[in-house]
Amino acid sequence: MPTIEINYTDLPVTAEEFRLKALAWADTFPLVAYYYDHQLPYPHQGFRHILAVSNGRPLTIDPKNPFGSLRQKLNQGQMLCGYLGYDLKNDVEKLTSQNQDELSFPPICFFVPDFVINFNNKAITILLPKSYGKTIIQDILATRAAKPAKPGTIAVQQRVAKDAYVQQVEKVKQHILEGDVYELNYCMEFYADNATIQPLPLYLALAEASPTPFSGYLKLNDNYLLCASPERFLKKTGTTIVSQPIKGTIKRGKTAEEDEQLRHQLRNDEKELAENMMIVDLVRNDLSRSCATGTVKVEEMFGIYGFKQVWQMISTITGTIKPDNDLVDVLLGAFPMGSMTGAPKISAMQLIEELEATKRGLYSGAFGYITPEQDCDFNVVIRSLQYNATKQYLSFMVGSAITYDSDPEREYEECLLKAQAMLKVLS
Repeated sequence: MPTIEINYTDLPVTAEEFRLKALAWADTFPLVAYYYDHQLPYPHQGFRHILAVSNGRPLTIDPKNPFGSLRQKLNQGQMLCGYLGYDLKNDVEKLTSQNQDELSFPPICFFVPDFVINFNNKAITILLPKSYGKTIIQDILATRAAKPAKPGTIAVQQRVAKDAYVQQVEKVKQHILEGDVYELNYCMEFYADNATIQPLPLYLALAEASPTPFSGYLKLNDNYLLCASPERFLKKTGTTIVSQPIKGTIKRGKTAEEDEQLRHQLRNDEKELAENMMIVDLVRNDLSRSCATGTVKVEEMFGIYGFKQVWQMISTITGTIKPDNDLVDVLLGAFPMGSMTGAPKISAMQLIEELEATKRGLYSGAFGYITPEQDCDFNVVIRSLQYNATKQYLSFMVGSAITYDSDPEREYEECLLKAQAMLKVLS
């Protein structure tokens, strides 16, 4: 693809104004994928700052063999943007998904972009079609900049009432007592029917309320993902794999002293440490399926990182892919993210299907991009709004890890804490 490069200093607007104009310009296309790290420090960095659009259609992926079909598409050496839905678990293991699904997002979706804008530190690099004769910079500059905007009041409902939530957590604890699982991530849905929103302005409002290193916006015709994820599922650079599960959450303090006290409390919370350790062991096992023997390492254990609403406990695991394995082998070994299932993984996913009221769909799946060289970066789809514009159905899910020591009331409060930014922009 031909390339244009322009320094920010050569633009008649600021870099931020150009970003917002570019987003508004992109939103006129049927397919849009935007990745933004908000320039936040993060081990192995967050998403590259990329805006990709297409005037075409998503790739046709065989629903009976999605991972094999994806491998064929990767071998064509093109950039792919899109997601892996949680329910691809049924193609990784012998599982099913029967719960209610009002969003109707496809289980897997990728597209090949026509235009790719890379926002670098000092310049913008744009890849565009050979046939494109217009001046893209002028087109973007002529577009009115997008602005953050909340919708009118959205009547958000809770799929699982508090009493029912507590009962389900007690059921999880009983399964733990019986030895079925050690830990299980139980989630619940918040939703709104007949919701009319402007997805891009609402995404910008969410990103403003909750800036994260794996933020993103996805438009697939009438299906939208507005993502404020702090968690990485998988990054591949050459033969190196990085996975960074989050387990452990506490609110931020109102003062510097309270904030530091809460950070210290999370770092020394025995329950949170135990949860994190179990998931680290699970992710190590997942990566060992596709990585060379002896290369899977825990680079950082129990790292505490601050975001606008919460402190999070994050661990970093790395590995080196076996010479005869490729990206699809890595995905098959590691998907879905262990932090969103529990341990043992298969038993946890079976119980999740039994206990939860909503089909997860894209939630707790992975949104990201794959380069022509088959490098990639995928987040875990959490702290995210999903919207089906045709149905006018808006949804988000939140959850927490349940162990035998879990207090249902505390787990419920953690879910509300995670929902805070999304409820804030919808109120």
